[in-house]
Amino acid sequence: MQGKGVIRVLRDLVIKVQFDEDVPQINEILEADNEAKTPLLVSSLEKGDTAICLNISADRSLMKGDTVTRTGHDLQVPVGPQMIGRVFDALSRPIDGMPMIDTTGMPWRSIFEPANKSTSLEPRPPEILETGIKVLDFFTPFVKGRKIGIIGGAGVGKKVLTMEMINNVAQGSGALSIFAGIGERIREGHELYDTLKNADLLPTTLMFFGQMNENPVQRSLIAQAATTLAEYFRDDEKKDILFFADNAYRYIQARNEVSTIMDQTPAEGGYQPTIFSDVKSLQDRLVSNENGSITALQTIYVPADDISDPAVQLIGHELDSTIVLSRDVAAQGIRPAVDLNKTTSSLVTTEVVGERHYMLSLRVAAILQKYESLKGLVAIIGESELSPEDREDYGKAKKLIQYFTQKFNVMEKMTGVKGEHYTREETLDGIEEIII
Repeated sequence: MQGKGVIRVLRDLVIKVQFDEDVPQINEILEADNEAKTPLLVSSLEKGDTAICLNISADRSLMKGDTVTRTGHDLQVPVGPQMIGRVFDALSRPIDGMPMIDTTGMPWRSIFEPANKSTSLEPRPPEILETGIKVLDFFTPFVKGRKIGIIGGAGVGKKVLTMEMINNVAQGSGALSIFAGIGERIREGHELYDTLKNADLLPTTLMFFGQMNENPVQRSLIAQAATTLAEYFRDDEKKDILFFADNAYRYIQARNEVSTIMDQTPAEGGYQPTIFSDVKSLQDRLVSNENGSITALQTIYVPADDISDPAVQLIGHELDSTIVLSRDVAAQGIRPAVDLNKTTSSLVTTEVVGERHYMLSLRVAAILQKYESLKGLVAIIGESELSPEDREDYGKAKKLIQYFTQKFNVMEKMTGVKGEHYTREETLDGIEEIII
């Protein structure tokens, strides 16, 4: 029968469907002929008549001999203003406990569309979005239409820093916030939802979640689904987008798990052979054009605190700025636990931040590097034995490290300590008082 196939092999989330004719396309969605209409995603084709499929919803009721039907389209999500304020899974099903949205008349878009290369962004004056966080606004300015990453191991504060940035930047920005929760804890998803709700940011936010309780197929699709909505609102609604992804590493991890169950030969570091294209195809979609901007903030988990991990390095190469959070810094009670010497940005230039900020950044970098080189010596002979010049710079460095600590607004309810917010000018004034 045309458009029909039969399940021949079931192995965990991998299902092989044989077709006598009318073989489906890669990335096409097939539907099992059961009550649930179980969706199967065609991952590859073999022997000319067999589709290797992924069981997106992990439906264990499927059996050999069951029939499936071609849909003629790939995985799509509805796009439109009706999505704002809601939380969805990879199949665009609401997971916020609220009713299904009415998709009547709404357009649907493929989540596998390549980056739109038909438009280009004319050079515009850089626009800095102040975060109110001293260490970020100084070392890694959050520039509209660019990408920034927060890199760190488990428990060093990536989530809290992200929530503070959402709280500070999204309010009054006029931009639409889109959040992709990839492979993180359910508890953290609830905390983020409550933070946005308490800050009255849900009316300008939409979220996609594929948390760690979901199967790797769903987790691997969340980023594309969220990106599809970002592109729609940028191009069709002409909106500026704040795109938050937590966690970009978990996206690679999910893709690697899918690769493993597909029996693909791993590449460098044990990752999937498609790791480069997986990263590039996603990051190339998070760009700005003449319709609007996409400003992206992505957290990157560092496995075993190894910042040289191939996946971490690959993602980092796609970013304009990287904030490195350190376990050693966190152990000293410094919050946010930013490693000031490893945190870098290509956007700290006179054209972007101005002459004053740029010159201060050079002076601060020199002092902090000198501090790092003197720490070992001080541990042996003591600070008092340094030369007057070295002792002065060492003292300035300690004051700078303390200066960049800050209380966060999103932690106010938990700690009872009022959060702090600083303009970039206030931050620069404070740094000048220390080093000049």
